[in-house]
Amino acid sequence: MDLGLQQFISNQLSIGDARFISIGGGSINDSYRIESPQFNFFCKLNSAKKFPGLFEKEKNGLDFLRSTGTIRVPGIVWCGVFDDKQILILEWIEQGPRTDAFWKKFGRELAALHSSNRPGPTMYGFHENNYMGALPQDNTPLNNWVDFFIERRLKPQITLALKNGLLAQNELNLFEQFCKRLDIFFPTERPAALHGDLWSGNYLCSGNSEPVLIDPAVYYGHRSMDLGMTKLFGGFDEAFYEAYDYHFPLPKNADEQENICNLYPLLIHLNLFGSGYLGSIVSILKSYT
Repeated sequence: MDLGLQQFISNQLSIGDARFISIGGGSINDSYRIESPQFNFFCKLNSAKKFPGLFEKEKNGLDFLRSTGTIRVPGIVWCGVFDDKQILILEWIEQGPRTDAFWKKFGRELAALHSSNRPGPTMYGFHENNYMGALPQDNTPLNNWVDFFIERRLKPQITLALKNGLLAQNELNLFEQFCKRLDIFFPTERPAALHGDLWSGNYLCSGNSEPVLIDPAVYYGHRSMDLGMTKLFGGFDEAFYEAYDYHFPLPKNADEQENICNLYPLLIHLNLFGSGYLGSIVSILKSYT
């Protein structure tokens, strides 16, 4: 990070001298730990032109999750733009042990988040669009989950994959057949407030073993979108799922719903990282067509 940007951030935080230590930031962001005599902060940087509004949408998502009063998110310190850089500064979360009590609390609090909309909006979607990873996410509301899943989640990614030569006509035919049967897998359920990108890299365990959600892609959707993603890259501890089911019982076909919902993040990964994800997509399509 250049000295001018460091000075600008230090001025915004009113912290004087500070150390900016580069840390892992995922696939698209540059991330830093800011150490000052008083406090430590987490700082993310990205291009203001390449991903317009990325951090503003993330800030709004964190505010939304906080507003439910169900599960902790980092405090937002500052969000803005300097020259061609967008900047998001958050509370620094020290890491703690992922105990059995942590996983039970996590399952209980995610169940509370998913049921926090009762009573509440009956539309699927959100009042603004945002991002899923590096790709725009269309949250224009619809009043039917299957329609929303097809029109707002699958179709944009299928269109992009076709444009990039990552899907062929035979896969497109499978999707068309698959979509005709989706109604049988999703009985009516009130929209849930979702984190939206709940894989193992998007939560923290605080120093006192409290779950903390980060990097949201929020909207109101089917809760199997979050639950499916928790299993996509290895899965969470079994105590998490047991606690969730106790506080918000799952339907008998929860595994089917979660596998189907994982088509969306798998398509995202196909478009971002290439054809290595195509086999998993085709396998799900064939299983439910």
